[in-house]
Amino acid sequence: MQPLQRLRLAAVNIDGVLLSDTFSPVIHRFVTSRGGRYDAAVEREIFSQSQMTAATALGAAAGVTWPPEQVLKTYFEERAEYLAGNPLHVLDGAVDLLLLLRRLGLSVVCYGGLEKTHFDRYLGERASLFDGPKYICTNDFRPGIREIAVEAFGLGFDQAVFIDDVARVAEAAKALGVPFIGHPSSFEHGFQAQLMRAAGVRHLVRSLPEIDEALLCMVDAEAAAGRVWTG
Repeated sequence: MQPLQRLRLAAVNIDGVLLSDTFSPVIHRFVTSRGGRYDAAVEREIFSQSQMTAATALGAAAGVTWPPEQVLKTYFEERAEYLAGNPLHVLDGAVDLLLLLRRLGLSVVCYGGLEKTHFDRYLGERASLFDGPKYICTNDFRPGIREIAVEAFGLGFDQAVFIDDVARVAEAAKALGVPFIGHPSSFEHGFQAQLMRAAGVRHLVRSLPEIDEALLCMVDAEAAAGRVWTG
């Protein structure tokens, strides 16, 4: 296994990458059950936003006039109902991916929009596979690329690869020249794969095992050559 040239950190999103996607189905049902139209624009306005911003957009998409606090409360109630029949779980290949990232010499950190208690509950037993703060809540500074790579780990933008399921994060990564691997949800009514392609994401995977040593070395070589988004 050859040492990587440029990458030093892998920042891995929690929900939709390491854990199953329990947000898309609930957001879709929240909107459509109230007569709203669910499309790519709706996902773009809601996904990887702060909770209050997302709640405002979610209420508008659903056609309700509630304050965002009430939208958020109702959303989490409906998510709890969904989870009762669709338990959240660690995705196949997630642990193997974390082990591979570490074998390649990368520091690894997890991030997402929920509080750290979410990480502790579902990934606490695997906390030793993560570095630094282990988990960074990005709710107050979405999408959090600068805060994670530069502020938390003191790295250059091209030294951290982000693995995420949301195109908004990909767009931010592109603007900053940050390596990115997209793992969009397989939710049948979702638009993230389409939005990622439109954003120019070059490394798009359907399952975590596709993020193998060869792909990571390719991303590293692109970063070393200054061709992260151009190949």
